[in-house]
Amino acid sequence: MSAPETPQSAAHDSAFLKACRREPVPHTPVWFMRQAGRSLPEYRKVREGIPMLESCMRPELVTEITLQPVRRHNVDAAIYYSDIVVPLKAIGIDLDIRPGVGPVVENPIRTRADLAQLRDLTPEDVSYVTEAIGLLTRELGPTPLIGFAGAPFTLASYLVEGGPSRTYENAKAMMYGDPQLWADLLDRLAEITAVFLKVQIEAGASAVQLFDSWAGALAPVDYRRSVLPASAKVFEAVEGYGVPRIHFGVGCGELLKLMGEAGADVVGVDWRVPLDEAARRVGPGKALQGNLDPTVLFASTEAVEAKTREVLDSAEGLEGHVFNLGHGVMPSTDPDALTRLVEYVHTQTAR
Repeated sequence: MSAPETPQSAAHDSAFLKACRREPVPHTPVWFMRQAGRSLPEYRKVREGIPMLESCMRPELVTEITLQPVRRHNVDAAIYYSDIVVPLKAIGIDLDIRPGVGPVVENPIRTRADLAQLRDLTPEDVSYVTEAIGLLTRELGPTPLIGFAGAPFTLASYLVEGGPSRTYENAKAMMYGDPQLWADLLDRLAEITAVFLKVQIEAGASAVQLFDSWAGALAPVDYRRSVLPASAKVFEAVEGYGVPRIHFGVGCGELLKLMGEAGADVVGVDWRVPLDEAARRVGPGKALQGNLDPTVLFASTEAVEAKTREVLDSAEGLEGHVFNLGHGVMPSTDPDALTRLVEYVHTQTAR
């Protein structure tokens, strides 16, 4: 008797998962960070009047928003609609996502006593995630679903700063001035993040991505000593599931090798480093994801195709390549430009 089909097995032979596993693909797979979101008029319509964090907790709404770019753009994977601060909200951290600002934390973590805010995350805390992914995988069929979470460093930066920052002076002051408190903070966040990813995988996600959006603020020596151990703990916690693990950060050209060493199967690359050079820095045994500059999409179709061709040429001969932007889709991007881009990559790379 054969084993029952799971969402992961239904998507197993997809171009996206094959590329992540560095296997031959029928075409270079494409998906976009922030593909489900503000660039789509249908997204703005269903989100009207609903606060961001509340929208992440409504399974039917999450399902609809996650599916929108799959229907519209014919991308090779869906990414679960959520936010990196959702698990923090779920354990009772007093935070909100303010329009035009981002996540704002009411009581920043600055002392050892403040760590008490970070209790363990349980699957019951995020039961809406399990429900939404169940709904989604039934709708998606063979199209893989990517789960995701914020990496410990980026989450810690929000918690210590109290909101978005350009300098990270409070977070770095803790990292340099009280390394034990910093290590304990990141270790606790690694445990919370690991549970959040496990919930998504056990519900049916076929791959996961760890977003370390702010890691580019770090020197390699500080990343290795003060950040890599916590990220590695997250990746190790989900290794046994056998799903591809993607690691992405912005402005991380100097950290690419270390980000691969943390345990990722796929290393995301922003637009600043060509993929052939990124492959040299990361070393063998990893697929790469990226890396068209998101602002190229505001140029003419001819310019988009020319820059896309550069990315594809730079990816020639890579062990595995997932086409993506070098960061998220910008809110004012024309959705039709994304649809044309997917079609262009599929056509140009058909094997």
